[in-house]
This record gives sequence, C-alpha cells and structure tokens, in this order.
Amino acid sequence: MPQALGGGQQKGKPSCCGQGDAAARLGAELAPFAGQVLAGYMPMRSEIDPLAVMAAHRGPVAVPVIKGRGQPLAFRAWAPGVAMQRGPFGALVPESGAWLVPRVLIVPLLAFDPRGYRLGYGGGYYDRTLAVLRAQGALTAIGFAFAAQGVAEVPTEATDARLDLIVTDEAVLGPF
Repeated sequence: MPQALGGGQQKGKPSCCGQGDAAARLGAELAPFAGQVLAGYMPMRSEIDPLAVMAAHRGPVAVPVIKGRGQPLAFRAWAPGVAMQRGPFGALVPESGAWLVPRVLIVPLLAFDPRGYRLGYGGGYYDRTLAVLRAQGALTAIGFAFAAQGVAEVPTEATDARLDLIVTDEAVLGPF
C-alpha cells in the first residue's frame, strides 16, 4: 500500500532523536554537492536516519530501488510527501518518478572499519552499484552510521567497494 512520508520523517520515527550531531555533520559534507543528484536511503530497522538531510539537499534526491538479484541498484526521484510503496526486502521506494544517476550517495551499513569498508546486508547491491557508477565518472560514497557500529576490521572480498567518507554521530572519518 502506498505511503506518503513528509518532512524528512518516517512514520512514527522522528529523524532528530538519538542521532547526536550526525545530521549536521552529514549536511556539512553534502553542502559542496548542491545542485547535484544525491541518493540517500529509506532507513529500516535501527539504521541511522538520513531523511532530514535528504529533504534539505539543494538539488535532486533519489532513493535506491532493487531491480533484480545480482544487479546494481537503480535510483528513483524522491521528495518529502511522495507516494511510497514497499519494495524488495521491505524498503520503501517511490511509487513512480524519474530515474536519476547520483553524483553522491549516502550509504547505509551494519558495521564499518577504519579503512573505509562497510558491512551491509549481504546482497552486494551497493558494491555492484559503486563499481558501475565509479566506472561512469565522479562519484562520492558517504557511509552514514552510529559511531558504535565501528569495528576493528570488516571482512572484505575483492568485490567490496571502499567508501570515500564515513559520517557518524561523533565524527567524520576519511577520506579513504
């Protein structure tokens, strides 16, 4: 069933609470990308919430859509209040809208390490997407997380893509 989300908040989940200065730090890192396409994400479970920063971005904003297993993500235009529906894995995706190619991504993660690597949900979607987008031109990938998600070392494989920065509620890490 479509849902409209507005004002940078998820239904029943304020985007301001429990995140410290994370949104302010992320907004500062995104400021140089004004006018360029930003891809964020719709937070799930206990992920840190980027919606307020996405809503404040001065330029087009998109969110990821899983097109199929083993494929890179596609990105559909998003704005507060746009009609949303559940996509694969339960993530909210825009019901309709233009397909955009991002210049900068806010990347969700389960864990990260001091080298700039992330642990995701195991589908490899962001790794494939970062490889494709980086091959097409300039791209900045910014991991967004709580500092408590940091670990000494994330296990990596040859196909794992390193982030350019990681922004947490306590610091900005990188560039890597």
